[in-house]
Amino acid sequence: MDELAWGRSPLREAAERVRAIEASPLPENLGALLDEAAAEAGGAIVWDFFEEGQQESYDSLRRRVNGIAAKLLQLGIRKGTHVAVMLPNIPAFPLLWLALARIGAVMVPVNIAYRARELAYVLNDSESEYLVVDAALCPVIAACRASGEVSLPIARQIVVGGEGEPGAVAWRALDSEPRESFEAPEPVGADDLLNIQYTSGTTGFPKGCMLTQHYWLIAGKVNAFRDGKRYGRILAPMPFFYMDPQWLLSMCLYGRGTLFVARRQSTTRFMDWVREFRIEFCLLPWIILKQPPGARDGQNVVARANVYGLPPEIHAEVERRFNLKAREAYGMTEIGPAAFMPIEAAEMVGSGSCGLPAPYRECRVADEEGHPLPTGEAGELLVRGPGIMKGYYRKPEATAAAFHGEWFRTGDLFRQDEQGFLYIVGRLKDMVRRSGENIAARELESVLNALPDVRESAIVPVPDEIRGEEVKACIVLREGCAPSPELLEGLIQHCQRQLAPFKVPRYFSFHDSFPLTASAKIAKKALQPEGSDPRRGSFDRVENRWH
Repeated sequence: MDELAWGRSPLREAAERVRAIEASPLPENLGALLDEAAAEAGGAIVWDFFEEGQQESYDSLRRRVNGIAAKLLQLGIRKGTHVAVMLPNIPAFPLLWLALARIGAVMVPVNIAYRARELAYVLNDSESEYLVVDAALCPVIAACRASGEVSLPIARQIVVGGEGEPGAVAWRALDSEPRESFEAPEPVGADDLLNIQYTSGTTGFPKGCMLTQHYWLIAGKVNAFRDGKRYGRILAPMPFFYMDPQWLLSMCLYGRGTLFVARRQSTTRFMDWVREFRIEFCLLPWIILKQPPGARDGQNVVARANVYGLPPEIHAEVERRFNLKAREAYGMTEIGPAAFMPIEAAEMVGSGSCGLPAPYRECRVADEEGHPLPTGEAGELLVRGPGIMKGYYRKPEATAAAFHGEWFRTGDLFRQDEQGFLYIVGRLKDMVRRSGENIAARELESVLNALPDVRESAIVPVPDEIRGEEVKACIVLREGCAPSPELLEGLIQHCQRQLAPFKVPRYFSFHDSFPLTASAKIAKKALQPEGSDPRRGSFDRVENRWH
């Protein structure tokens, strides 16, 4: 957006804040941010795992992180060591993340819903040398080890909340001796790798995004200061193995605030938490609008709620009913925060825009070659700036395909108006987005195609009022095989064994053949003609009936 447009806009203050954020120096690394916060906030509460009954002060957190980092060194973890972490929302997760950051080691977050096949893929693809796992999840890694898919030594398995298999390391032994200070054996800088964060794409199995300490320092800083407010009480009900609680913790450290952490997301309890803990900033699951209205809906002190993909026609109703400022934002695992709607932009409520480029980010709407398009014309959104991912781990071809030079290709279609506001038009990626989860069609298709009775399959999204999209599996059976209740039940059970629950298709339909494009690829749009009910002719495993 050019300077003249900014000057004419009522959002000039927002532009000045962007410049101020970019001009102020970043901490040297995440450990330095923790030290600065602890020196200033001291005995203030940094997090409250309220369902676990566990609070932590800034100074106590600093000392515990130092102690854990020292124990991890004794265990053999060094700068650059890859450590997979398969934990629910308990304090051990962020404690470990910060301790690994102290050392310069690399965390590989693992979805706790993963089955053995999925866990084995992530452990092997990420070349993880250690695994930290909740005791309740030990059977999954045991199954991987028994099948020979994973060769991780038991002595490099750290178990939280129990003993695990004989020879495993108990977490409590690592979190037993807080220390005043810790000095990393090797220098740790902002450009050092901190996460290999797996994200679904269009190539089947998830790809590991290589995210540096710089990435997390920027994500936290941008969200902490972009409104010119201090958010002292922040809610994090999402899993720590996803992106959000990690950057929310970084944001919290910058603002010297308190992060309130739930075990898991709940639309029915969300606003109760907001009221009970006097939350000032949250990521609002707008689906709560579908909950029955209550007399206390507007009784909260939320100063800002981020929303993602909120239908424009209900934006104003969300703000009215819950008495808060809901502002759109846009980001991805690969790039962090890319765009946000300034809090002053009340006139943009219901516009469908996700805002303006975030601090440290440049955005370009481009053609297939990466060349910028005229204002108002739709094209792929490209993003560049410091701290975006280094690439996909061990996937140079995928990395090369994801960039036009320094510009990351989001795979999303956007347009930009005369003032610089960005609007999502559509999606280039072949995936289903269910309840905030990106589900790669190719992975599910590979699981289905592995069955002897399946000739080929195609995964398509079905619009859903509750979850945004549901997963539909379109299937062509091999010659001589016909649909039957037994075959359908076998398909469902196979998916349930091979896939995390959120990936298992809800709908199944059978076809004699698939329509093809000129390049002999399945024409998925033709499988669901515009204006037709995509559920028609499908079996709904949730309702246990045919539509």
